Amino acid sequence: MSLDANSSIAHRGLADRMLRRGPLEAVATTTIAAGVVMLMQPFSLTLYSWSFATTLFGTVMFTIVSKVRE
Repeated sequence: MSLDANSSIAHRGLADRMLRRGPLEAVATTTIAAGVVMLMQPFSLTLYSWSFATTLFGTVMFTIVSKVRE
């Protein structure tokens, strides 16, 4: 009995494919960029007041995601 190592990769679920470093780093980077845009926009005080929290959340998320498997 031999097990094919590639068969387990082919049967990975959606969660396994999404919980990888690449997609999560992209989400974290987009969140940081959204926070910076919220900080610089002159139209809404609500967006401005949430900009620091958004940028901080993206930074913490990026730090955590950088420890996730490749």
